[in-house]
Amino acid sequence: MALNRVSQLCHDITRLWLQLKMMTDEILQSDEGTLCAAEIGSELEKQFAILPGGRGMNGGPIIVFPEFPAFGELGEEELQNVLAYLTSVPSVAASGVGFILIIDRRLDRWAAVKATLLRIAGSFPGNLHLVLVLRPTTLFQRTLSDFLFKFNKDEFKMKIVMLSSVTELHAYIDPGQLTTDLGGTQEYCHESWISHRTAIEAFALMVKTTAQTLQAFGTELAETELPNDAEATTNLLHTHTLKKDKMKEDLRVALSQGGRLLECINEPLQTDPEYSMTHDEMENLVTVQRLLGQLDETETAFDDFWERHHTKLEQCLQLRHFEMHFREVRAQLDITSERLSGFSEVSVSPAHAEHVLRELSSHEDKACEVLDRALSLACDGDRLIENSHYAEDSIRPKCSELKGVCEEINSTLRSKKNFLLRAMELHHALEKASRWCEEGIFLLASQPVDRCQSQDGAEAALQELERYLDTALLHTLADRSAICCQYEAVLTTQLRDQVEKVFQKQSSVQEMFEKRRVSLKKLAAKQTRPVQPVAPRPEVKSPQSSPNQQRKERRLSADNVICKKVESPLQNGGTRHASLSEEEENLAVLRRHVMNELLETERAYVDELLCVLEGYAAEMDNPTMAHLIPSTLLSKKDILFGNMSEIYQFHKRTFLKDLEAYTDCPELVGRCFLERMKDLQIYEAYCQNKPRSESLWRQCSDCAFFQECQKKLEHKLGLDSYLLKPVQRITKYQLLLKELLKYSKGCDGCDDLQEALSSILGILKAVNDSMHLIAITGYEGNLSELGRLLMQGSFSVWTEHKKGHAKVKDLARFKPMQRHLFLHEKALLFCKRREENGEGYEKAPSYSFKHSLSMSAVGITENAKGDNKKFEIWCNSREEVFIVQAPTAEIKTAWVNEIRKVLTQQLQACREASQQKSSDLVSASPTSNNTSISLSPFRSSQKNQKKQEEKKTEPSLNSDLNSCSSPKHKGWNKASLSVDASEENDGYSSGEDPMNSDTEEEGLKKLAPGKYTVVADCEKAGPQELSVKSGDTVQLIKEGEEGQWFVKNLRSSKEGWVAAANLLSLISESKSSQSLSSSDGSVSGNLSTSSSCSETYTSYSDIKP
Repeated sequence: MALNRVSQLCHDITRLWLQLKMMTDEILQSDEGTLCAAEIGSELEKQFAILPGGRGMNGGPIIVFPEFPAFGELGEEELQNVLAYLTSVPSVAASGVGFILIIDRRLDRWAAVKATLLRIAGSFPGNLHLVLVLRPTTLFQRTLSDFLFKFNKDEFKMKIVMLSSVTELHAYIDPGQLTTDLGGTQEYCHESWISHRTAIEAFALMVKTTAQTLQAFGTELAETELPNDAEATTNLLHTHTLKKDKMKEDLRVALSQGGRLLECINEPLQTDPEYSMTHDEMENLVTVQRLLGQLDETETAFDDFWERHHTKLEQCLQLRHFEMHFREVRAQLDITSERLSGFSEVSVSPAHAEHVLRELSSHEDKACEVLDRALSLACDGDRLIENSHYAEDSIRPKCSELKGVCEEINSTLRSKKNFLLRAMELHHALEKASRWCEEGIFLLASQPVDRCQSQDGAEAALQELERYLDTALLHTLADRSAICCQYEAVLTTQLRDQVEKVFQKQSSVQEMFEKRRVSLKKLAAKQTRPVQPVAPRPEVKSPQSSPNQQRKERRLSADNVICKKVESPLQNGGTRHASLSEEEENLAVLRRHVMNELLETERAYVDELLCVLEGYAAEMDNPTMAHLIPSTLLSKKDILFGNMSEIYQFHKRTFLKDLEAYTDCPELVGRCFLERMKDLQIYEAYCQNKPRSESLWRQCSDCAFFQECQKKLEHKLGLDSYLLKPVQRITKYQLLLKELLKYSKGCDGCDDLQEALSSILGILKAVNDSMHLIAITGYEGNLSELGRLLMQGSFSVWTEHKKGHAKVKDLARFKPMQRHLFLHEKALLFCKRREENGEGYEKAPSYSFKHSLSMSAVGITENAKGDNKKFEIWCNSREEVFIVQAPTAEIKTAWVNEIRKVLTQQLQACREASQQKSSDLVSASPTSNNTSISLSPFRSSQKNQKKQEEKKTEPSLNSDLNSCSSPKHKGWNKASLSVDASEENDGYSSGEDPMNSDTEEEGLKKLAPGKYTVVADCEKAGPQELSVKSGDTVQLIKEGEEGQWFVKNLRSSKEGWVAAANLLSLISESKSSQSLSSSDGSVSGNLSTSSSCSETYTSYSDIKP
C-alpha cells in the first residue's frame, strides 16, 4: 500500500516537472539558436525595432520600426537577431495570426524606405500579416514614394500600405494599441521593457534548471536500491537528506525571484489603478503567475514524495538494525542451546547434585539475559509490523523464530532443573538410607560384649536395637520397584547401581541386626551367671576403660570394640567368625566413607579451580574488563595465580580420573598416589610463588576488577580464599591417607597406603623447607650447589673459638644467638631470622645468611652436659665449636640422627673411594681382625671397643677407614663448653668409641611393660595423651596402634597415651643422666644403660696425619 502511494507520487511529480519544462521552454523558445534579451541587449538598446505590446484589429502583434537614420548601416546579423527575438516574444497563438509592422519613415527619403522594406522582406522570420509604412512627409519625397511604390510594389512580396499621416494609421490600428509617438495612448519605456524581458527570461531559466534538477533527483530516488546493511543505509539517508535540503533551497530561491518579478510587472497598476496593460504585459503576468503556481504545487508534491521516501529509508534502516540484532541474538541463542544440550545433569552424590544445580543456575542466569534480549527484539519486530513496515513479510517469521527458540530453551532449562531436583531428592534419600546403615553398623560395633553377658545387659542392648530398628521406616528405602517407578526419569545406570547397593546394604544391615537380636534374645533368656572377662595380664589396665578413651571419636571407639570382640575369650568359634566378618564389613564401610569424601572433595576442588581460572584469570584478558584492572595488576597474572592452570589440568585430566578408578577398592588407592607422586610436586612451585601472589593481592584487593568478578561469580569469599585452595588441598591428602590407612590394616594395599602417606609427607616437608629456603638473603653462592635440603629449624647457638679472646668466650657462654639452621647434604647454613611487617604471607620471615660449615669438615657431639636438648657441632679439630640448643629433645634427636646419617654416608663414600685405589695401598694396610687401629672419626670407649672385638664378623667403618688412610687424632682431650659453669672441667676420654655406643644401639631397643622413673618433662600433644614431668614414676601398661603406649602416671594416677618415639627419645637423651630406669624386677633388664661419656662424631676431614 505504501509502495503504491509512493509510486503515484512519483508520477505526479513527473507530470509537474514536465509542465514546468513546457512552460519554460515556451518562454525561452528552447530551440537551438534561440536568443535571450541578455544576449542581444546592445542590439535591443539601439531601438531600431520595438515590440510595444499592441495588437492589430485581428489580434496580430505589432512591431514598430521607429525613425532610425542609420538603419541602412545595421549589420544583417544584428537585424536578424533583433527581428528573431522580437517575433519570439509574443505567444504562439498571437504569432500565428501574423505580425503587423509599423515602419515610421516620415523624416526619411524614399530610397531609405525602399531599402528598409527590402531588408525586412528578406530577413523577417515570422508570419507577416501587414506592413504599414508612414511615408516621408516632404512633398517631393511623398510624390516620389507614391510613384515609385506603385512601380516597385511587386518587389517587396508582402502586403504594404503606404500611409501619409498618423491619422490614416489609426484607421488600421486602434490608437490604444499605439505608442504616444504614433499618436496613440500607450506608454512605452524601452529600457523597462528590456529589463522586464531579461528578468522574465532569467526566472524562466531558473525554473527550468530547478525543474531539471528536481527531475534528476526524483529519478535518482525512484531508482535507488535499498542497501543491505545498516551503515550503508545510514549513509544513503544522510546523502539524500543533504540533496533534498539543497533542492528545497533552490525552490525557495525560485519562488522568491518569481514573487519579485510579479511585483515588478504589477508595479504600474500599483502606481495607477487605471493603467491598462498591454497584451504582452498581460501574457508576462499570466506566465509568471503560472510558473509560480506550478513551482508551489511541485514543492508540495516533492515534500510529500520526500516524506514517503524518507520514511522508507528509515524503515529500511530499522530493518537492517533488526536483522543485525537478530543474527547476534540468534547466535547467542545457538550457543546457549549448545551449552544446555552439552550440560550433563547426571550426578553421583548429593553434594555433586547441588554443585551441578548451582552450575545450571549459573547457566540459567546467563541464558535469561540472552532470552530477555531475544524477547525484547521480538517485541521490537512486532512494533515494526504494527507501524506498517514495508518488510512485514520478512520480520514476522524472524519474530516467530525468536519466540520459538526462547520457549525451547526455557523448556530445556525447566526440564534439566526438574531432573536435577528429582535426582537430588533421590540422592538425599539414598544418603539418608546409607547413613542409617552406617550408624546401625556403628551401633552394633559399639555395644560392649561384657555388658551383654548378663540378662539385664542383653535386654538393654536388645531394646537399643529395637529402638533403632523403629526408625527404619523414616530413613530407609521401602520398595525397590516403587523407587524405580517414582524416579524412572532420573535413574541413570550409575544411580541405578547406587540404588541397588543401598538396598543390598540395607538388607545386610538388617540381617546383621537380626543375627544380633537372635543372639541377644538367647543371652537374655539364659538364667546362668554370666562369665566375667579375664584380662591376659592382671597388672595391665585395659585402655578402653579409660575416661579419655570414652571421649574418642565414634569411629575409633568402634575400632577398639571390634578389636575387643576379636580378642574376647568368651566367643566360641562360630561367634568369632561372625565377629570377624562384621568387623571387616565395618572397616569396609569406613573405607568407602573416606573414599567418598576424597572423591567429592576432589571434584569440588577441580570445580573451584576452574571457577577461579574462568572467573578471574580469563577476565584479566577480557577487553571489556580492561578499564577496571589497576596498573599494578597489569601483566601480572602469572604472579597472582602462579601455576594454578597447570594444577587444574593435572587434576582434571589425570588425577581425578585415576582416583575414580579406585572407587570400589579404596584400600588400593595408595597406588594412584605413588604413580602420580612426581606430578604432585607441581605444588612446590605454587607454594613458593604464594608470598608474591599474596603481596600482589594485598595491593589490589579493593580494586573494582576483583569486586566485579566476585559479583559475577556470586562468591561470598574473595579471591584470596580461593588462591589458598591448592595449599589446603595438598595438606588434605595426608589426612585422608591416614584415615584410609587406619581402616585398611591387613589389606592388600596397606603397604602402598603407608608409602603414599610417607611420600605425601615428604612433599609437604619439601614444600615447607623450600618456603624457608627461598627467604634466605645475603648468600653469595648458589644454594642449589649445596645439595638437597634435609632439615631446617630455629635454635639457640653458643660459639667457642679456640684462639678467641677469653672475654668473648665468656660472653658466648651466657648469651646465645638465635639462629635458623639449614642442613644441606653438603653444608650447614647459619642464618638470622627476621620477621617482616605486614599480614598473611607478607609477614613471612626472611633469613639473613651469617655463616656456613662444609659437611666434609664437620663433627658432632651428641650430648652436651647439662641439657638433654643440646648438642655440639664443631670443625677443624674443635677450633670452632657451635653449641646448639633445640626447642625440644625430640627435635635435637632428629637433627643428630640426620647429621649422623650425612657423616655416615661420607664415610661410606670414602670406603668406596678406597676400594678403587691401587693394590699397593691396599696391601700396605693392616688387616688383622684381633688388633685394629681405630681411625674412625668417632671416639671409642674401652667398653665399646670390647664389643667391637666380639663382633668380628660384622664389617665396621673403622676397618674401612684403615684401608683409606692412617691419620691420628688431634685435640681428643679438648674440653666441651657447657652452659653450667660447674661442668667446665668435665672432659672427654680419648678412648671413647661412639660408633658402638648406646646411641648406635638405640634403634634396637624395644619397650616392655613395667615401671620407670622420668627425669625429663614431656608435654602432651593431644587430648588423649599423657603429660609427665621429671621425677614422675610411670607404668607402661600396653602398646597400642600407631606406635603409642598406654601409660599410667603413678604419682597423679592419670592415664593416657605416650608416643613410643618420645619414650625412646627420652631414653636416648638420658645416657648421661639416666632418663628412664627400670624399677620392675619382673622386666628383663634396663631399657637404657647410662654412660659416663658424651658421644662425639666427626668427619674424616678432621683426622690429620
